[in-house]
Amino acid sequence: MTGLLELAERLERAVVLDACCGSRMFWFDKSDPRALFVDNRCERHELTDKSSSGGSRSLVIDPDLQADFTNLPLPSDHFALVVFDPPHLLRNGRKGWLAKKYGKLGDDWRDDIRAGFAECFCVLRPDGVLVFKWNEHEIPVREVLALTGHAPLFGNRCGKTAKSHWLVFLKPAAALRARHIIEGNGE
Repeated sequence: MTGLLELAERLERAVVLDACCGSRMFWFDKSDPRALFVDNRCERHELTDKSSSGGSRSLVIDPDLQADFTNLPLPSDHFALVVFDPPHLLRNGRKGWLAKKYGKLGDDWRDDIRAGFAECFCVLRPDGVLVFKWNEHEIPVREVLALTGHAPLFGNRCGKTAKSHWLVFLKPAAALRARHIIEGNGE
């Protein structure tokens, strides 16, 4: 985890937020200075892996900021791009390697995902892009999309069984204009 001064400097230059970074497994540069990496976990595990030399590999979850995606302590309208890849597992045990790698949803998962979408859109700039990743191994993507009032622009299915979805959203610019009008800063 990052110190407060370094975190403030990183936030100042960050244009990308990864709200559930986990081990940053899909990032080409896991320390990309344009990004702020957030997760509610900060942990390290040694996982058995027959394909790795030595038979194991490290799983490191070390966010810049340890925070929950349902309550992000970040400024509104700040990021040009937000990546939202929340846990998607319900039935996996807390100690299983899948839960360690991806995290696990709780009993109130609908409320958590709904709040996560709201928080991600809040910290996203008007006309900013939200990239949402979901694997529907246990929960169909249509159930998750019903938890946000925003419709995706486009998306893609991938993976061996085509259950992983990458969906792209655009935050409307009208939201900022409406807020300025309500606050008396606009027309």
